Amino acid sequence: MKQRTVWPAILVAALVLGGCGSASGTRSSPGGADTKLVVWDWKSGEASAAQYIEKAKADFARKHPGVTVEFVAQPHDQYYTLLGTAIQSGKGPDVILFNGGGQIRDRADALLPLDEYVAEDRQRLAGWDAFTKDGRTYAGPVTLQGHPIYYNRALYEKAGLDPAKPAATWPEFVANCAAITKQTGTKCFALGNKEGIGIQFFLSAFGSGVLTPQEYDAWIAGKRDWTSPHVKRIFALWKETQDAKLNSDGPNSTAMFNDAFAIFQSAKASHVIGLMSDIGHWKDFGEFLPADKIGVMRAPVVVPGATPSLPFDGGIGYGVARWTRDPKLAADLVRSLTSTDALTAFHEQAGAIAADTTIDVSKGGPAVTTIVADLKSGKPALHVALSSRTLDLMGRVSQQLLSGSLTVDEAVRQLAASDQAG
Repeated sequence: MKQRTVWPAILVAALVLGGCGSASGTRSSPGGADTKLVVWDWKSGEASAAQYIEKAKADFARKHPGVTVEFVAQPHDQYYTLLGTAIQSGKGPDVILFNGGGQIRDRADALLPLDEYVAEDRQRLAGWDAFTKDGRTYAGPVTLQGHPIYYNRALYEKAGLDPAKPAATWPEFVANCAAITKQTGTKCFALGNKEGIGIQFFLSAFGSGVLTPQEYDAWIAGKRDWTSPHVKRIFALWKETQDAKLNSDGPNSTAMFNDAFAIFQSAKASHVIGLMSDIGHWKDFGEFLPADKIGVMRAPVVVPGATPSLPFDGGIGYGVARWTRDPKLAADLVRSLTSTDALTAFHEQAGAIAADTTIDVSKGGPAVTTIVADLKSGKPALHVALSSRTLDLMGRVSQQLLSGSLTVDEAVRQLAASDQAG
């Protein structure tokens, strides 16, 4: 999700529709020596993914010598718009990177089910559910993505708090934040909601401390009760943090990537809801904070009876376009992109929590050790269960809640209508 140069949308759309070599898919006879596969993603242009891509390409080349693979790194802020143009034209890349959840489920009709090709990878990889719709799998998971609450242990120490014992309840959490602010002048939360993403992180990070386990499971299963007082409490809590001045200044004008994380890294806020991988996470923070000063905590209990857990799903994964000329060949490329060697490189270089459960993460430091240990009792993230349309709406109403121009009741009513519309 790192920023990169933005390409004019009209130019890229023209490349897609025109069948240019950097945009359109499989060439020549399927599986032939002069065959070419095109991959679209937003990761391959990043230095932190270089070794991962090289390992994946090498693995694929051993299985399919002579087949060319071209990676086209698209700008993330336009990615799904550009992909929509390709889908409408019925031609474009053979292999496509997706975020798990609504982004891939909303576009499943443009993809090939991969179940018959990835059967051997089922036990080794985790996170499949985020890339599944109606019982069919549409991508191979590359990373696991979740939303830990990170905290600065050094600020806890300066405030006379025990960094090994973060708050277990919301009142305790607010009291700790007040103590830290009094002693250090730092805010409680580093928050960026300019893109409307902050609310997604907040919903998933704090939701398990509000909903009962039964409500949580029903939400993930698609049986969401928007009239529940506990659901309303999550959005009320979002507004309360702003009203109580717990957030960093100007969250609606602060980008999550990477301005909010910079606030936490510079010790101007004691907590941030970050990612497990591979940006805004433990490895990024380790460039500014000593590894032993980066803490990870579960959501504090807001409503008695809630059972806090780490929210996580499949993070990103590669799928195969329905229009590819050689589905098996393209699926083999997905398998190379999810191979153990490739994902090990991604973990070591980028700090990704890879979907491969066989990778040794013990050298990652205490934060990543805590995260991986919490995966055993973790549950899918609440926001990932929502459609991309409802998530877009949630971003808009979340900004209005922070600004005070919308009530919690009206926000929940709008979200319920969107969610129930399908």
